[in-house]
Amino acid sequence: MEYVSTRGGVGPVDFEGALFSGYAPDGGLFMPQHIPSLDGDTLRRWSRLSYPELVKELCSLFITAELVPRSTLSDLIDKAFRRFRHKDVVHLSRLKDGLNVLELWHGVTHAFKDLSLSCTGQFLQYFLERRQKHVTILVGTSGDTGSSAIESVRGQKNMDIFVLLPKGLCTQIQELQMTTVIEDNVHVFAAHGNSDEIDEPIKELFADVDFARKHNLMSLNSVNWSRIMVQIAHHFYAYFQCAPSLDTTPLPVVEIVVPTGGGGNITAGCIAWKMGLPIRLVAVVNSNDIIHRTVQHGDFSLAESVKATLASAMDIQEPYNVERILWLLSGSDSRLTKTLILKLPGDVHRKLSDTLRSCSASDEDIVRAMRRCWEENRYLLCPHSAVAAHYHYLWPDSFLCFSLLFSTPRCCLAPASAAKFQEALIQAGLVPQLPPEITALTAMETRSTPLEQGQDWTQALRERIEATAQR
Repeated sequence: MEYVSTRGGVGPVDFEGALFSGYAPDGGLFMPQHIPSLDGDTLRRWSRLSYPELVKELCSLFITAELVPRSTLSDLIDKAFRRFRHKDVVHLSRLKDGLNVLELWHGVTHAFKDLSLSCTGQFLQYFLERRQKHVTILVGTSGDTGSSAIESVRGQKNMDIFVLLPKGLCTQIQELQMTTVIEDNVHVFAAHGNSDEIDEPIKELFADVDFARKHNLMSLNSVNWSRIMVQIAHHFYAYFQCAPSLDTTPLPVVEIVVPTGGGGNITAGCIAWKMGLPIRLVAVVNSNDIIHRTVQHGDFSLAESVKATLASAMDIQEPYNVERILWLLSGSDSRLTKTLILKLPGDVHRKLSDTLRSCSASDEDIVRAMRRCWEENRYLLCPHSAVAAHYHYLWPDSFLCFSLLFSTPRCCLAPASAAKFQEALIQAGLVPQLPPEITALTAMETRSTPLEQGQDWTQALRERIEATAQR
């Protein structure tokens, strides 16, 4: 299994090369040169597996045994999930009126990114120990990525992590989960800008080839293939939990509703579909609706600004993983992805809209979904999960309703615990339920470096990385 750039400007690399690169040297994103195809018998056999076992099976398709022996891969994944609070790692809650919520948030930071980043951290450590190598990790976060990335590598001597968060645009809990980690290898910057703005200095440092090579720069955002790879398991597990029976031919279809920001989870879903999983995907977004506009109208133009919403981790107007989806659907056409334009070509738009449905939710829609779910189920949704529930509650009254959907089971992916979003719960008139590990954050020491508007953020990062390397 080798990996190529979506922009076609570099030769193929193995999993280790893709893991340590983040962005490809030509600015593209790594994707498998070949997507494995699974038959019905394999899917029926996999339907009996636990979530960790599914992750192992999927990872073994994308990581060769010559690179990581199968027994070692199994041990690394077991170690990755050791700190999860739920015995099944992820859990499906079956609520009223067919609302199935797949809880992906039982990790240390109460967010779905713990699943992929805990595995990615183990893969990194495995290769770094074998190669006697040090890496510098750069992460821009809109909320949950930063804390999950920090937890995956904190205290490791062969990794330094530099995290940029948008000051005041994360929830207090999200910010505290990053700034309360006092470790020598953790460096947090509180930037006075939005999520797209904090990505710019990171891109600039990666574009400085000599600097990136000198410090072994890499990313743990969902530009990193390893994260996408592990997230494919979400869709397989959701399918097996919600499919009524696998005794029929063809296998039944399950609709999977995916809250979408940078597009990593929906990309993983597209790959699962390409592998032969019979799913229908729905990308649901907040008022930052570029993915919705792209699916509905082929309009890939940026809005004038990013809107602050209750679903803050999805406040993104440059969903970089769309490049992976378009590459996949266009038959690996690197010319298309290299010259992404404001309006998709007609044939590409048709393939995209055939593969994905989409929906956008306002803050008012989010609040209504949170309230309804509580009133009907006594179940608290985070605002991101509520975006998916909003889509569910729209059916069958929305224009997305088709007669063929009436017998199709649906699963909504829940990316975060409601406990992380007290402000949104209060706005919905609900009472937050805080676990002790989150309550304890407010009394802990914090540490971060401010980045002000008008300051050269790229230079500030560069100087800090240089100083850390000399240490």
